[in-house]
Amino acid sequence: MGKLTTHVLDTMSGFPGAEIKVELFRLNGEQCEKVKTVTTNADGRTDGPILEGAAFKAGKYQLVFHVADYFTQKGVTLDNVPFLDDVVIRFGLNDEQAHYHVPLLVSPYSFSTYRGS
Repeated sequence: MGKLTTHVLDTMSGFPGAEIKVELFRLNGEQCEKVKTVTTNADGRTDGPILEGAAFKAGKYQLVFHVADYFTQKGVTLDNVPFLDDVVIRFGLNDEQAHYHVPLLVSPYSFSTYRGS
């Protein structure tokens, strides 16, 4: 069975992004259905797959990483309206037998992602 995992790296400090709230949504046209909310652990990863088993279905998804809260908790001074508040990554899952890994590399002013393994 397929699975979806993620991790966060704080590129400002060079450390894992611990205790970041991450939400997963399944998209169906204009509708957005929340599937799960997780928090990253001390290693910047979730304790298990975000999506797996019978819940893992092909389709369009969205991960929302609540990074402004994370940086504020780390003592980083952000603008009243942070440049990056929530980082949203939309992606497609096609192979229901595959492992999809969607990592986030983030600082208060930039982010990147890729399909990892």
